[in-house]
Amino acid sequence: MLKIVSARVIVTCPGRNFVTLKIETSDGLTGVGDATLNGRELSVASYLTDHVIPCLIGRDAHAIEETWQYLYRGAYWRRGPVTMSAIAAVDMALWDIKAKAAGLPLYQLLGGRCRDGAMVYAHANGATIEETIEQAQSYLALGYKAIRLQSGVPGLKSTYGVSKTRLFYEPADAVLPTENVWSSEKYLRSVPDLFKAARNALGWDIHLLHDIHHRLTPIEAGRLGKDLEPYRPFWLEDAVPAENQANFRLIRQHTTTPLAVGEIFNSIWDCKQLIEEQLIDYIRATVVHAGGITHLRRIAALADLYNVRTGCHGATDLSPVCMSAALHFDVSIPNFGIQEYMHHTKETDAVFPHAYTYRGGALHPGEAPGLGVEIDEKLAAQYPYKRAFLPVNRLEDGSMFNW
Repeated sequence: MLKIVSARVIVTCPGRNFVTLKIETSDGLTGVGDATLNGRELSVASYLTDHVIPCLIGRDAHAIEETWQYLYRGAYWRRGPVTMSAIAAVDMALWDIKAKAAGLPLYQLLGGRCRDGAMVYAHANGATIEETIEQAQSYLALGYKAIRLQSGVPGLKSTYGVSKTRLFYEPADAVLPTENVWSSEKYLRSVPDLFKAARNALGWDIHLLHDIHHRLTPIEAGRLGKDLEPYRPFWLEDAVPAENQANFRLIRQHTTTPLAVGEIFNSIWDCKQLIEEQLIDYIRATVVHAGGITHLRRIAALADLYNVRTGCHGATDLSPVCMSAALHFDVSIPNFGIQEYMHHTKETDAVFPHAYTYRGGALHPGEAPGLGVEIDEKLAAQYPYKRAFLPVNRLEDGSMFNW
């Protein structure tokens, strides 16, 4: 038996906060897992330190499924983003160890490659449509085959997805939540103009995506999807809050624009009705928030039965540990769709040296044993935790709304 002899949580902030679990075994092998929950990082750190790590010591590091079930069924208070992010960190670290013990890159233990690399999409954003198109053209020059478009809305001081910097978008930006103001009416008038301009400037050989960020009603989302049909979006993401999964039925009745949702999902139960009724085209659950590689593979297998493809969340609130895990998952499943990709800062890349690389519009996980990513603990210690909240959102009349 390959025993777990120690585990520790490492919290670091090389430009933004990350929570990493590192597990060590009796033969000296180590594995890392991402446990970052944006804006609530210390909750997962405490869950791991106080409630999970004591239960790991002495367990068989190779018994990944048994450990997953132990942490999920044994907690009684199942699911939720804190619990599932903690389980995901353990799961990633154990897969990392198992693949290192085998001397193989993780994707080989998941069945081998289904594809050479994972097609990724970049984020083009600007205060105006012209600025967004200009940035999209720079990504085209870098070989990207898919680009998410977000642009400022006339009449609103701030808009989701429009950052102060070009490559790095970090919404968790203050020690107390900043407040944004939103108008669905103004937004709905602006997006068709963005896509019309994008097709005129970028042509039809590039995939164009857009994120609504849970801000519309089903009928509003249906109207927007219909308005955008002439421009053939790759998807509309997070059109409405998905707590009520049946909301997507109404959207489906009014548009053929593909729909994607799921970055805040944390279990297969959040996805079940959406997948079984084919109310979406892409499921965006991610490794760290959906219980790790073990559970995300179950979600993907269910989705494959209904012609739903994956489109995992991949913003900078996921560390390179999670990105690497996602890539090994992406290249090994039959129903992969696309992978979100945002560049980390140079400081983050230095703290988390990794084997994955970008080439020709795709990310490649590399051939290093395990996940192919480590954490430089000495360097991580130079970047202490900094409290940072995600913003909140209000309508123009002052009432709270979805951010």
